[in-house]
Amino acid sequence: MQNARSERTLLFLIAAVQFVNLLDFMVVMPLGPDFAVALGIPMSDIGLIGGSYTAAAAVSGVAGAFFLDRFDRRSALAVAMLGLVLGTAAGGLATGLPSLLAARVLAGAFGGPATSIAFSIVADAIPPQRRGKAMGVVMGAYSLAAVLGVPAGLELARRGGFQAPFFAVAALGLAVAGLALLLLPSMRGHLAGARARAEENALRELRALVGRPLVLLSYATTAAMTMASFLVIPNISAYVQHNLGYPRERLGLLYLVGGALTFVVMRTAGALIDRIGAFRTSLVGAATLVAVLYAGFHSYVPGLPVLVVFVAFMTGTAIRNISHSTLASKVPLPSERARFGSIQSAVDHLSSALAAFLAARMLHELPDRRLDGMDAVAALAIAFTLASSCLISLIERHLALGASSSAGAARALEGRG
Repeated sequence: MQNARSERTLLFLIAAVQFVNLLDFMVVMPLGPDFAVALGIPMSDIGLIGGSYTAAAAVSGVAGAFFLDRFDRRSALAVAMLGLVLGTAAGGLATGLPSLLAARVLAGAFGGPATSIAFSIVADAIPPQRRGKAMGVVMGAYSLAAVLGVPAGLELARRGGFQAPFFAVAALGLAVAGLALLLLPSMRGHLAGARARAEENALRELRALVGRPLVLLSYATTAAMTMASFLVIPNISAYVQHNLGYPRERLGLLYLVGGALTFVVMRTAGALIDRIGAFRTSLVGAATLVAVLYAGFHSYVPGLPVLVVFVAFMTGTAIRNISHSTLASKVPLPSERARFGSIQSAVDHLSSALAAFLAARMLHELPDRRLDGMDAVAALAIAFTLASSCLISLIERHLALGASSSAGAARALEGRG
């Protein structure tokens, strides 16, 4: 009973960390027009603000791979959260584009490692047979950020100016960091391996990690899945409004319904992964995503409700993400999980930036403000979706073969004994 209670507390805290981290990222882009007007920033430069965060998160993810596994997980998480808090609060104090960019770079530099450390804690503390359900709980923070955080942030900005959401998220992050320090146990079990390798060079350790085919396969899957999603995500708001005629004043409903349903779906998908495996569960998400990309974006089916398009896209993406995250948690050794997660976070951020840039090159605005070229973007997203499904299958097979080999070796040793 005590272990179950401690496990629930840990998952609650990690989910809270993810909520703050995701909210810090998700609330900025909808606020773009607000701080663009307030700070005199050209609307065409708003994308630089999101890109600065993503680039910083990618760089810090690579850098963190060299040292994060050498610290107590609790301490590392607290430092990452405090840095994120400072960067977020600095956004509310920005006086122009340069200072806002600097603030977002600071937030991204700490937000990227915070994510990898959070997932490393879950992988360290939760047994593999329950990890899918645990990942579903933690990744449900995405839905909560969409359902509660983004609408609340927009309302705060309407009432108190663009600075209010930055300060509110920073205050929430400070509270979560404090709770993590108070309630999380010290997590140093992974350091036993790190101490034994204290003489080894960090670069050599990193080369050993990325030199394993299974690790590279996992990173390739991350890149393919992220490309499939982020070819569409930056353009979905403009597409549903100007191509599908959805009213601007009802956009909040899409996030509310989509986020709420995604929260339920991710909890269900997490339990399903533990029962039937990650690949089979991911196929449900892939089939949903391919169907909505074709019927909602490539060749829009007249009469198909925009709400259905938006919700199907969110849920299909969510199912695939939790399937791969659960599978990826089994790839690294315990002593290298934070290092593995840091590089995975960097791959994720770089892939999202590449996808957004690629989509921008493929699309152009028509005189009536509709986006031309979405059919080609959707076709490419479908291709990446199918490719990532094949890669997930390969990862699951590799892990199964590794488990069989280990079991066989253990039985052989028992026989000799």
